Amino acid sequence: MDLTNRLAGSTSPYLLQHADNPVAWQPWDDEALAHATELDRPLLISIGYSSCHWCHVMAHESFEDPAIAAIANRAFVPIKIDREERPDLDSLYMAATQAATGHGGWPMTVFATPDGRPFYAGTYFPPIDRGGQPGFTRVLEALEDAWATQRDSVETQADELARAVASEAQLADRLALDLPADDLDLGICLDRLIGELDQRYDDVDGGFSPAPKFPRPSYTMACLAHARATGDRPTLEMAMDSLRAMACGGIYDHLAGGFARYSVDAHWLVPHFEKMLTDQALLAPAYLAAFQLTGDESCRQVVCETLDWVLDDLGLPSGGLAASVDADAAGHEGSHAVFRPADVAAALAGRPDTLGTAEACAVFGITAEGTFEDGASVIARRRGPLRRSPAEEATRVALLEVRRSRPQPSIDDKVLTEWNAMMACTLAEASGVLGNERWGAAARQIVELLDTTQRDASGRLLRSSRSGVASGLAQLADHAWLILAMTRLFELEGDTAWLERARVVARDMITLFHDGSAATASTPEQGSGFFTTGADAPILLARAKDVLDGALPSATAVTIVALARLGRLTGDADLLAVADRTLTLVSALVSDHPLAAPDLVLALGELRSGIEIVTPGAPTELTAAAWSTYAPFALRIHGTTGHLDLMADRVEGMAYVCAGGTCRLPVSDAGSVVAEIDAAVRR
Repeated sequence: MDLTNRLAGSTSPYLLQHADNPVAWQPWDDEALAHATELDRPLLISIGYSSCHWCHVMAHESFEDPAIAAIANRAFVPIKIDREERPDLDSLYMAATQAATGHGGWPMTVFATPDGRPFYAGTYFPPIDRGGQPGFTRVLEALEDAWATQRDSVETQADELARAVASEAQLADRLALDLPADDLDLGICLDRLIGELDQRYDDVDGGFSPAPKFPRPSYTMACLAHARATGDRPTLEMAMDSLRAMACGGIYDHLAGGFARYSVDAHWLVPHFEKMLTDQALLAPAYLAAFQLTGDESCRQVVCETLDWVLDDLGLPSGGLAASVDADAAGHEGSHAVFRPADVAAALAGRPDTLGTAEACAVFGITAEGTFEDGASVIARRRGPLRRSPAEEATRVALLEVRRSRPQPSIDDKVLTEWNAMMACTLAEASGVLGNERWGAAARQIVELLDTTQRDASGRLLRSSRSGVASGLAQLADHAWLILAMTRLFELEGDTAWLERARVVARDMITLFHDGSAATASTPEQGSGFFTTGADAPILLARAKDVLDGALPSATAVTIVALARLGRLTGDADLLAVADRTLTLVSALVSDHPLAAPDLVLALGELRSGIEIVTPGAPTELTAAAWSTYAPFALRIHGTTGHLDLMADRVEGMAYVCAGGTCRLPVSDAGSVVAEIDAAVRR
C-alpha cells in the first residue's frame, strides 16, 4: 500500500505548509494509525507549529528532499501534528523526548510503534551528520534496520518510554500521596516563591534566567502581588526592572506593538521574531498591574500598543484572533523587522516632521555594525521612559510604513479556543482599568464566537477553527479560560447572563474532565483533580493531569482560578469545594516547589485570599476607583444584580470591600474606596 500526502484538507496552517512535501504525511487520525498496524510500520511523528523557525528549516532541508522522503515513505507511516491544535499529544510526546534525551523543543521528532508507544525521539535533525548531530537520513535508515532486525529491543525501549510518559502524566496523583502537614498559607507560599526568584534574578538585565531569555509573566505577577501585600521594595523592583528591560529591548516591537516569543541573548535585545497571541495575553496583564500599582506610564503605553496590535494585526473577519505571526519572512528570520542606517535614511527622506537619520538611529538602536545579522539592527530603545516626542512618533510611523512594504511573515489564522479566551480575559480587564470600549467590545465578540460557532452539532466545545470550520475536541484549558473570560465580562458589564453561561461551561468541564473517583471533601486522595482531555476523547499512553507551568499556566491552575472566581461570584459552594479539593491535590507542589508552579500559588490567592469590591448600580466614580486600584485576586462587581449574595442588601452610591467573608464599612467616595482596598490587601 502506497501512502499519499493527506494534509491538503487540513484546517491547520502548519499542516498545510507540508501538504506539498514529498513525504506522505498523514494527519493524526484513526486512518493513519490503522495504516501503521496494517503495514506493520513504525510511526514517524513530527510535531511543530506554523511560526516555528527551526520547523521551517527542517522542512526545507529534509521534508522537501525526495531522497529523504523516499526512506520515510517506505519504512514509516509519517504523521504531522500541530502542537497548538493537539497540546495533549504534544505534552505526551514531549515527556517522551525529554525522558529519552534530557531536553525538548520543536520541531519534535518521535518514532513510535503502530500503537503510539515512542521508542526514539529528538528535536531538530540536520539532513546529514553535522556538528555532532546525526543526520536525519542516517537516523531513518538506522531505525528502519532496527525495526526489521532488532524488534525485541525496540519493543523493550518503547515499553520503557511509555512507562516514563505514564509516570509523568500521573504526577498530580503521586503528589496527592505527599500532602503537606499544614494547610496552605498564601503568605508563606508567596514568600518562598519570591525567595527562589530572588536567587535566580538577573540584577543587570532583569528576568529570571540566562540566555535565551523567556518572559515569565507569572513570576512577575507573583512579585507584584507580593509587593502589594507586603510593601517590599526589592520585590517590586524585580518586577518593574524586568518589565522595563523587556519593554525597552528588541523583544518588544517598538514600531507596531506586541512582544516576540523570547530573546536569544541575555539583554532582551535580539528576539526570536515569532509573535504569539498567548504572549500578548499574558504579558499585557502584568504591565497593566504594574501601571495600576506604580502609575508608570511606559507600562500603560505597552498595554495600549500591544492590545491595539493584537486587534489590528491578528483580528479575523469571524471576530476571533489569529494564533501567531511567523518568525520568518521571505525565507529569512526577522528580515521584515530589522533596519540598517541606509534604510532609515531612505525612510525619512523628505519627511521634515521626523528625526534626522543619525538621531533616529540613536533613538531606535540602529548601528553601522548592526545588532543582528549582516549589518542589520533590531529596533530597541535605551533604558528609560518609552514616551515618544512628536518627531519620534513621526519617525516610528515612517519606519513602520517601510516595514509593512516589505515581504511579510505569514499569519497562522486558526482560532484556538484557549488562546482566544485568554485574550478576551485580558481585553475585558484592560477595558475596565483603562476605559477603552473597543477592547471590551472585542472581548465580548470573541466570547460570543467561542460559545456559539466553536461547538459541534451536539454542543460540545471544540478546540480550533479556521475559515469557519471548527474541529478537535476542546480540552480542559479551553473550558477553564472560557469560564474566566465570561466572569471578566460580567465584571465589566454587570450582566448576570455571563455568569449563567459560565455555569453551563463549568458543568460541562466537571462532567468531562473531573476525576472524582476517589475524592471526598475531607480526603482529596489519589484520583481527584482534572484530566487535560475529556472522557469522550481517545486515551493514548496515559490520561494526563497538567500541573506544572510552562510557557502557559498549567490547565490545573487555570481551572482552580476559573472555579474559584465563578464560585465566589455566584456563591456556589459546590464549585468552591471542587476547586479547593483540586488545589489540595497539588498542595505539596505549591508548598515545596513553587518555582515550578507559580500559577498554582496565584490560584491559591484567588481561592483563599480574594477580596470583593461591590459598587451597586450603574458604574460611577466608585466603580472607576475599584478598577484603577491594583488589588490581586479581586472581584469587581457592579450592576443591579440583587439576587447575587454579594449584592444582597447593598445600597447604590456606596462601595463595599469584603475579604475572607467579612465586609468592611461601606464608603461613598473614591478616595475611601482606594483606602479600603489598600487595607484589605495588605498583610
